[in-house]
Amino acid sequence: MALLDPKDRLSLHGGEAVAIEPATGEALGAFTLADADDVADATGAAARAQLTWARTPYTERAAVLRRAGDLIHRHAPEIREWIVREAGSIPGKADFEIRTAAEECYEAAALAHRPLGQVLPSSAPRLSYTSRTPVGVVGVIAPFNVPLVLATRSVAPALALGNAVVLKPDPRTAVCGGHVLAAVFAEAGLPEGLLHVLPGGAEAGRALVADPRVRVISFTGSTGAGREVGALAARHLKRAHLELGGNSAFVVMEDADLDAAMSTAAWASFFHQGQVCMTAGRHLVHASLYDEYVERLAAKADALAVGDPYREEVHLGPVIDAGQLEKIHALVHKSAAAGARIAAGGTHRDLFYRPTVLAEPDSGEPTPAYAEEVFGPVAPVRKFHTVDEAAALADDTGYGLALGVVTRDTARALEFADRVPTGLLHINDQTVNDEPVAAFGGLADSGNGARFGGEANLDAFTEARWTTVRSTPAPYPF
Repeated sequence: MALLDPKDRLSLHGGEAVAIEPATGEALGAFTLADADDVADATGAAARAQLTWARTPYTERAAVLRRAGDLIHRHAPEIREWIVREAGSIPGKADFEIRTAAEECYEAAALAHRPLGQVLPSSAPRLSYTSRTPVGVVGVIAPFNVPLVLATRSVAPALALGNAVVLKPDPRTAVCGGHVLAAVFAEAGLPEGLLHVLPGGAEAGRALVADPRVRVISFTGSTGAGREVGALAARHLKRAHLELGGNSAFVVMEDADLDAAMSTAAWASFFHQGQVCMTAGRHLVHASLYDEYVERLAAKADALAVGDPYREEVHLGPVIDAGQLEKIHALVHKSAAAGARIAAGGTHRDLFYRPTVLAEPDSGEPTPAYAEEVFGPVAPVRKFHTVDEAAALADDTGYGLALGVVTRDTARALEFADRVPTGLLHINDQTVNDEPVAAFGGLADSGNGARFGGEANLDAFTEARWTTVRSTPAPYPF
């Protein structure tokens, strides 16, 4: 399987780019970037190919998706190496991506078999029913952090439902977030012209959103970029499914078992260097447990190994690039200047940032690392005294992605969660969870309420059509 086919470097016109290993700075390979003209060429070819694909029997479309899932497993060693080296992932996280991406393909294959409409009652003598039709061409813009999964979760269902796809992966993970899928689907027998992989920057992204042949945009990324995508899509009267950032709360009630909770707490903030939208950005802990919680979480952070995930056995790898590192470090030290105590971490070597625990001040304005999405391995911890205070703190954010609650009383947790609007809820678990069968997405600054996964993909990648049929023309008064 050629993940960087030489012909790919001849087909695009946005200039040459290099796949960089963040752990070492080593160049892993070269590829070309797309510009606006490349986007136009791709959407035109995709629109032409989609007409035939939409008429292809669903059994054939499903078979392609099943083969794609099998091929992801078959080529797992090669794909794993790219995810580890290009995205800075530890091998376990790479294995999770491979399993989940394959399951996304299998789930999409099953989606092709789902009922596509329903028969409706009608007051007139006619057959009345709804049906789902492919939207046509779907534009997918995917991020760097979980590149294979966050591309596949839109590409696979869109293809299964009869659409063509133009995928723009983040250039920092162009191979494991883009070229992998191009190679897999080519080997799986997807007809030519149905999947175009165009790594590129803002110019290519704007061109993809604005292109009249693209009727649906699936975007995963930051809230700031999502606002721009949503505004541009609205200007062109097209749907945009926006899965954006988060600053999720992890709430620890006074009856929590800390022995059981500490692993959950650490994973919530430190998994993949905190570069996950669902990361717990705010630990809210009952005052009776607060000091012990901070001490134990700091000890956990200090015990984690940080280093090159390809050459060493580590818990955390590098953050993606110097810009992200600077943002993380600035937020941590602005928070310390505002009164937070750095209980662990707060330092880095090259792009390797130590997992960091911040004990938030008891009162006053929240520090920057608590109030903003850090997208790094940082766990701000704040105390609360009552459930009402905890609910108010958890809800005091513009985001609405995930909520974790740790307690021995699950009924109480469900009642508590009703007071904190979020798209995802996990009781006695941490906030970073995802499965292909589940509808996934957030509210407010975390997205526009759109969902990916399971049957939600039917709404994301098809149009509903109402049809009526009469045996003879209908009579009217004139």
